[in-house]
Amino acid sequence: MTPPRWLEQPIRRPDAASSAAARARQQSLTKPPGSLGELESLAVQLAGWQGRLLPRVDRVHMSVFAADHGVTVEGISAFPAAVTAEMIRNFTRGGAAISVLARALGASLEVINLGTVNDAAVAGCADRELHLGAGTANFATGPAMTGEQLSAALDAGRESAERAQDGAAELYVGGEMGIGNTTAASAIACALLGAPATDLVGPGTGLSVAGVAHKAQVIERALALHRAQLGDPREVLRRLGGFEIAALAGAYLRCAQLGVPALVDGFIASTAALAASRIEPQAREWWLFAHRSREPGHGAVLAALEARPLLDLGLRLGEGSGAACAVPLLRLACELHAGMATFAQAGVSGALA
Repeated sequence: MTPPRWLEQPIRRPDAASSAAARARQQSLTKPPGSLGELESLAVQLAGWQGRLLPRVDRVHMSVFAADHGVTVEGISAFPAAVTAEMIRNFTRGGAAISVLARALGASLEVINLGTVNDAAVAGCADRELHLGAGTANFATGPAMTGEQLSAALDAGRESAERAQDGAAELYVGGEMGIGNTTAASAIACALLGAPATDLVGPGTGLSVAGVAHKAQVIERALALHRAQLGDPREVLRRLGGFEIAALAGAYLRCAQLGVPALVDGFIASTAALAASRIEPQAREWWLFAHRSREPGHGAVLAALEARPLLDLGLRLGEGSGAACAVPLLRLACELHAGMATFAQAGVSGALA
């Protein structure tokens, strides 16, 4: 499978001089060194990403990718596939959690319908409708996507990241919606980590214990079917993924090429980031991880990414909601970094060398 040409572009490097200057400023502020913990390192990291001593997170771009999954015919979700299209309407009408959070944060929010089983129900409601198909195919019986669909989904993520850059966004947040996508994410994670489904599969939208066991069986059947082709992360996405998961992977890769910091949401978004990191490992340097989901597979994915999430609130909604909840923490880190007085400014004796 030939990858899109844009994937060959280099990853931008953070500005080491700005990071060093921000680190030196942290040492001069009126507090014991390191006393603000992760808030200090966040400010330094953002400074390097943004190439300025005093970083800001005022302009936040949020993209929610939505799509259906053919694997729902296997009975792996507590909700019917029709809910995806219904939720797209809810997003665009402002009634979803991420809609509320975006308004509260003053963030821009776009909803991108990549293809549902009931596209007619959402025509004219989504901000952008690409219609890559009526959702993916059932990956338990064949590949989830064609090569062309995978390229188009990756491109949808690329274009989203480019819109964020065009809007001078200081932070990118990607979200997802798609009934069945915890099954797809679990299958991808199993393939990339070499883990059995029973170690990673969780309840998703609220499955019973028996439902979780059935989901694990479906995933194991799919892994056995596709095993010979799972050495390439792009093939993992094509065979086991969803349009929205591939779009998130494309967005994270393009953000790293453009130098736009990305705040990664929960289990599904982190699995997309894991796939992106296997395509281009250097891209990992441009991502922060917002929270630890209640989905059991998320811990293994975070460990593989060497990620320390900012929050642990028991969330498992998706949509980018956990990432949105972490934005105020980043803003406070920037305010402390820029607003605190130095020892010299305050006339306070500094720490002894």
